[in-house]
Amino acid sequence: MRASKYFIKTMKETPAEAEVPSHVYLLRAGYIKKVAAGIYSYLPLGLRVLKNIENIIRKHMDEAGALEVLLPILTPAELWKETGRWDVYGKELFRLKDRHDRDFALGPTHEETITDLVRQTVRSYKDLPLNFYQIQTKFRDEARPRYGLIRGREFVMKDAYSFDISEEMAIKSYEIMKETYHKIFKELGLNYLMVEADVGAIGGKYSHEFVVMVPNGEAHIVYCENCGYAANVEAAKYEFELDKLPPEEEKPLEKVYTPDVKSVEDVTKFLNVKPNKIVKTLIYILDDGTPIAILVRGDRELNETKVLNYFGALDMHLATSEEMEKLGLVEGFVGPIGLDIPVYADRSIEDLHNFVVGANEKDYHYINVNMPRDFNPVDIVDFGTATEGDPCPVCKSPLKETTGLEVGHIFLLGTKYSEALKANFVDKDGKEKPIVMGCYGIGVSRLIAAAVEQNHDENGIIWTDNIAPFKLHILALNTKDKNIMEIAENIYNISRGLGIEVLLDDRDISPGAKFKDADLIGIPYRIIVGKGVKNGVVEFQRRKDNEKIEIPIDSVENKLKEIFGG
Repeated sequence: MRASKYFIKTMKETPAEAEVPSHVYLLRAGYIKKVAAGIYSYLPLGLRVLKNIENIIRKHMDEAGALEVLLPILTPAELWKETGRWDVYGKELFRLKDRHDRDFALGPTHEETITDLVRQTVRSYKDLPLNFYQIQTKFRDEARPRYGLIRGREFVMKDAYSFDISEEMAIKSYEIMKETYHKIFKELGLNYLMVEADVGAIGGKYSHEFVVMVPNGEAHIVYCENCGYAANVEAAKYEFELDKLPPEEEKPLEKVYTPDVKSVEDVTKFLNVKPNKIVKTLIYILDDGTPIAILVRGDRELNETKVLNYFGALDMHLATSEEMEKLGLVEGFVGPIGLDIPVYADRSIEDLHNFVVGANEKDYHYINVNMPRDFNPVDIVDFGTATEGDPCPVCKSPLKETTGLEVGHIFLLGTKYSEALKANFVDKDGKEKPIVMGCYGIGVSRLIAAAVEQNHDENGIIWTDNIAPFKLHILALNTKDKNIMEIAENIYNISRGLGIEVLLDDRDISPGAKFKDADLIGIPYRIIVGKGVKNGVVEFQRRKDNEKIEIPIDSVENKLKEIFGG
């Protein structure tokens, strides 16, 4: 491809809305163009990267025996109502009506649609197993679309769905997909972790996320360097020994005056106690309006996802000042003793003695509080967030913490959707049974951003070989010099003959502008045809380390074969 005939629109300045490296460089290098918040056009360079990623995914999915389909983006509300998700999915679901006033949704995911397809076509155990996948645009009305392709309202996703006759067979399908995902992300050249994950709104029995390790990631991960355990903090097991305090003899309960002392930090200073001797009482309102109190140790953080899962709720929020007042609670001084709403405790306080809580009275706290003498929670549950330094739940080694971008998520769904939609099969014993399902997603467009987040420098993108828009970038530094152009054209033709995806910068612009664009665009290998041709050499450069070497012009073909094969 000749740059003079291509669409390359780079930008010198960073757009005001771009905050993270991938957003900055994908805009500046002319890979994407913003249309609206969370909605982007893929320009020619960007589309080439997207297609390269899609082709790697497609190759491995096909090798795993999955069958590609293409489902409609527009889905009737009736399917969503059958599974109950029309009313509970939330505001992220794009809803619309057709001219006949019928309700539809733009697909954020396709469990309903694919299960409807299977229930209409599968009758017998002989028809199973099946695994269908598609690569398609999805829509989610994100409240805060941000970071370019990392969190958009319109995005490209690979979603797959397996159908089996039993949970045992479904687990085998799940394991095949798990291994397939490892192959995909390894070929993409990404540094990633597979972590245990929360099933979320999709539902199911268990799930795993594939997370690309980047500083700006939205996923918070704990992992063990010793045994390999890794989990999203929303799902990280908390079933291990905390840094327990030594046993103490119970002291008499005492109410103490704590004027305007509300936060854990304030209480520690005023009462001269450590945060691990303080218990926070957090008041939440579930989505059905039920108020609950959750207790957690002062040096620990509550994991709201675990609370939602425990109560089977889709949403909840911390009680506002007005809601606290209606409940008769004194903000900043709430505690579990005598509280008139259900109290639940995180395991961090299970064996705590002589601790501090709010006294449900302005400017007062209780000290020397003990369970069950002074109060008895409804339940003691793993509601805590695992953090760096906590013992690994498998081998007890200290956990490490990092951030990343979720780029893949797999779920063992079980029969949640097949039972709701009556997707059954007749087993060999003649009995009708629900199909056991799994689902498997990859954020295809998000992978573009993830790759840039992991591979860039202060000058621009550094693409890995497998997903770069072109593999070789030839820079003809002086288009008015016939000798330079003749050699550049010859190398260009040799490259094409070897099957190399090559971009020849034959634009009539300054060498400095070409170098800046080349660094910004990030093609892995570069041949610079300039003044050296007088001495019979060109420069060869690898974008990854910017190391330049001179090679004789008549050795270029061998060098290309050495790198690219052929």
